Amino acid sequence: MNELDLVAWVRRQARGRRPGLAAGIGDDCAIYRPRGASVDLLLTTDMLIEDVHFRRGQPAERLGHNVLARGLSDIAAMGGDPRICLLSLAVPEWADEAWVKRFYRGLLKLARETGTVLAGGDLARAGKLAGDIVVCGEAPRGEALRRDRARRVDDIFVSGPLGGAAARGYADAIQPRLEFGRTLRGRARAAMDVSDGLALDLHRLCLASGVAAELDEVPMAPGATLDQALHGGEDYELLFTARAAVPGAIRIGRIVNGPAGEVRFRGERLEPRGYDHFSRR
Repeated sequence: MNELDLVAWVRRQARGRRPGLAAGIGDDCAIYRPRGASVDLLLTTDMLIEDVHFRRGQPAERLGHNVLARGLSDIAAMGGDPRICLLSLAVPEWADEAWVKRFYRGLLKLARETGTVLAGGDLARAGKLAGDIVVCGEAPRGEALRRDRARRVDDIFVSGPLGGAAARGYADAIQPRLEFGRTLRGRARAAMDVSDGLALDLHRLCLASGVAAELDEVPMAPGATLDQALHGGEDYELLFTARAAVPGAIRIGRIVNGPAGEVRFRGERLEPRGYDHFSRR
């Protein structure tokens, strides 16, 4: 079992449409379209778990920043604007009151910078620290970006170099590309964020769109190896397809004919390898 297969199974079990639900399981955000509204609501959730996403000892403020940034990156991938968030936080014994307050200060600082209001959540005790962030954003009606719109006339772009997080030990503050994501509305065809590695995430985008991809180059962050740029993950740059160049973006390849989900790099099939919570490692 891998994460992609499990998500596909859950989607089949939850099949059925609800009025107003424009997109459900399988994208960076669900898209809900209120009747008569001029905007679509973007809904996402993400987790930050001790010994999975971070090791104990990282600054509390940075972890608070990152738990919100993970959700904001999903909003950015849809070309949206964040509005409110909810945080459920499980606090272990080692995290005292001062540590928890520093954690919230980090989250709230990023919330203020991005116009996101912390509107509620939950608190509990647990053996390890775990935070579940829910973010609600919005995009103009019908303009949210999705993974399933890539076409064979598109080029493939990323918003910046890759592999930096892996090269630096995954200890950096995540910088969600919200402003860049907004500029992609009306320009990009399909989009998502690079959280689990370029090879795996591009495979997912191609699978959702029923297309294949050919990579020509991979921009590497300073100090990163090619393997880290392809498979390292946690970069939170935006990956998208478009028919024309977009200022500030780096072209890395093109959408081509081929089996849905297949990615080729310099003529060779690229294994869709990256971070998968359910793969055997």
